[in-house]
Amino acid sequence: MSVQLKQLKTELSAELDSILKYWAKHTLDSENGGFIGQIDYNDHIIANTEKGSVLNARILWSFSAGYKATQNESHKKIAKRAFEFLSDSFYDPEFGGLFWSINADRTPKDTKNQIYALAFAIYGLSEYYAISKDDKALEIAINLYLKIREHSYDPVNKGYLEAFTRDWQPIEDLRLSDKDANEKKTMNTHLHIVEAYANLFKVWKDKKLQSDIIELLETIEKHFINTQTGHLRLFFDENWIEKPDVISYGHDIEAAWLLLQCAEISEDETLIANYKKHAVQMAEVTKEGLDSDGGLWYELDPEKNELVAEKHWWVQAEALIGFYNAYQLTGDETYLDIVYKNWEFIKKYILDKENGEWFWGINRDYSLIEKDKAGFWKCPYHNSRACLELINRIL
Repeated sequence: MSVQLKQLKTELSAELDSILKYWAKHTLDSENGGFIGQIDYNDHIIANTEKGSVLNARILWSFSAGYKATQNESHKKIAKRAFEFLSDSFYDPEFGGLFWSINADRTPKDTKNQIYALAFAIYGLSEYYAISKDDKALEIAINLYLKIREHSYDPVNKGYLEAFTRDWQPIEDLRLSDKDANEKKTMNTHLHIVEAYANLFKVWKDKKLQSDIIELLETIEKHFINTQTGHLRLFFDENWIEKPDVISYGHDIEAAWLLLQCAEISEDETLIANYKKHAVQMAEVTKEGLDSDGGLWYELDPEKNELVAEKHWWVQAEALIGFYNAYQLTGDETYLDIVYKNWEFIKKYILDKENGEWFWGINRDYSLIEKDKAGFWKCPYHNSRACLELINRIL
C-alpha cells in the first residue's frame, strides 16, 4: 500500500468516526423518541418537524454498518434505537407497508407507500439483523420485500412501480420529490430496490429473492443503462417509454459501483462480467462532470447543455467509491488520482470542520448551499458508506 493510500484510509477512518459522532450527539430526539426531523446548516434544530422514513432507515443502516467496522457498542445502541423507532412508528402492521413520514409526536403524517422508502427500510433492517440477529428485524424486512413483490412488481413488462396509497391502491402523485418527473418507473427506485434485495440476500439466502435480484439487474441493464453514452436513463412510463431528463452525474457514479456489487452478491457470472464493463464505462463518462477543483457537478441538462452548477455532498461521496472501484477494476491510476483530488475537495469545501458532518454542498461561486445538515434527504448514509467502502477496499 502506498503512503498516499495509507493516509487516505487513515483519514477516512477518522471521518467515519466523526460522522457517526455528529449523528449520535446532535440528532437523538429525547422528547419524542427516535431522531430529530431537521437540523439546518447552522446546526439549529427545527422543532417539531415531520420525520421521514428514508432518513430513519438510512440512520439504521449507517449505525449498523458502522458498528461492523468500529465494534463501538454505542453505535450498536443507536442502531437499535433506529430499528425500534422504525418498527414502532413507521412500519404499518395494518397494511404491511411503511409510512412515508410521521409527525413529531409519532402520529402518521403521509401514509403513502413509496417503494423507494420500503427499499431503504429493507436495506437498513437487513444490515441491523446482520449485527443483532434480531428475528423481528428480519421478519419486517421479508414482509416489506413480499409487499413490494405483491403490489409494485410489473409481471407483464418487468420492473417496479413507484408508489401506492396506504392500502396499496393506485396513487396520482408518484414522485419522490418536487424535482422528479411524475412517472411510474424510475432509475432511482430500481437502483435502491436492487441494493435492498442484495443486502437482504446476504442474510436470507432465499432462491426467489436471488432470482429477483438477477431479473432486476437484467431489467436495469436493458432499460436504464444507455450503453451508447454510458449515462443512466432516469424516467419511464409503465411500458418502458422513456421520458428524457437530465444527466445525473451522482447517480451515474453511484450506479457504477453499486450495481456491480449487487451482481457479485447475486452470484450470476454473466451479470458480474457485464457490470464490470458498465462500471468502467460509467466511471469514464462521469469524468465529464468533474470540475478542475476535483468536485463533481450535480446534473447536466443535455437539451440546453446547461449544468446544474452545484456540488452536492452525496455526489462527492459516491464519486469516491465509484472512481476507486474503476481503479480496482482497471489498475488505471487516473481514477485513483480523481479519488485523491475529490477527497481534497471534500475536505476543503464540504466538511464542516467546526461542528462536524458534511454541508449540503456549494454553488458554482463556492458559496454554501444553505440546506439541512440533517433532514428528510440529508442523512449519514452516503458519506459513512463512502468511508466504509474505501476503508474495506484499500488493502
